[in-house]
Amino acid sequence: MIPASPAPYVEFDGRPATPDDLRIPAFSGYGHFTAFQVRAGRVRGWDLHLNRLRAANQELFGLDLEADQLRELVRRALSGAGARDASVRVHGFLPPGATRTVVMVTVAPPATPPGKPLSLLSVAYARELPHLKRPGDFSQTYYGRLAVRSGYDQALLTAPGGVVTEGSITNIGFWDGDRVVWPDAPALIGITMALLEEGLALAGSPSVRRPVALDGLGDFRAAFVTNSQGIVPVHRVDDRSYPVDAELMELLERVYGDAPAEPVSTKGA
Repeated sequence: MIPASPAPYVEFDGRPATPDDLRIPAFSGYGHFTAFQVRAGRVRGWDLHLNRLRAANQELFGLDLEADQLRELVRRALSGAGARDASVRVHGFLPPGATRTVVMVTVAPPATPPGKPLSLLSVAYARELPHLKRPGDFSQTYYGRLAVRSGYDQALLTAPGGVVTEGSITNIGFWDGDRVVWPDAPALIGITMALLEEGLALAGSPSVRRPVALDGLGDFRAAFVTNSQGIVPVHRVDDRSYPVDAELMELLERVYGDAPAEPVSTKGA
């Protein structure tokens, strides 16, 4: 059973949501978003999130979004929710007939990664336009729920030929005993993944991207997943088990923890 999440606080363009506002995601869900954790008014990889929003908005709508505008909208939403620690999503929509992007910011209680290693069920599904983070992906949700009903925690998406791409809501990384290996396949480059890539290189243990297939998972000693909530070890993919590598997880957590957390806004959050 998938537990229900508490209803978030929602603002549209810097003001509390009205019923008319909420019709936009309900009936005109074509858009994009980014998700992140805020702690003490700060965000790791904040510039990466802002760049993601601006690039997606330009690709989908041909419209610019200003970084300072986005910072201010998030600051207002956090203030409206009375939160300095939170799970935040920033969505961009272009309703029919609109000529400018409508920005929705949701603020929910802070989240942390699961406290146990995860099991993944591989499924034959690869997202279209995977570089875009977008709401309402039916198949992504379907396979994630199928994995849970089948006794797993999440789904592992694969392209034709059993090529590993990404998790249903995560990136996946592997450990070959010497370095972290990310699947070199069409996938969303998550912010946590990007921060780990940069941090591992700075720590003198650079990661690599190379093709990974289901029939080659035996070449790896450990696996883990990442998303906006953090980093979690994987103990099983289908019928293949992995031990939790404590040294690897310590390295990943240290590198991620060293990534600077930036203020949401210079005006304070």
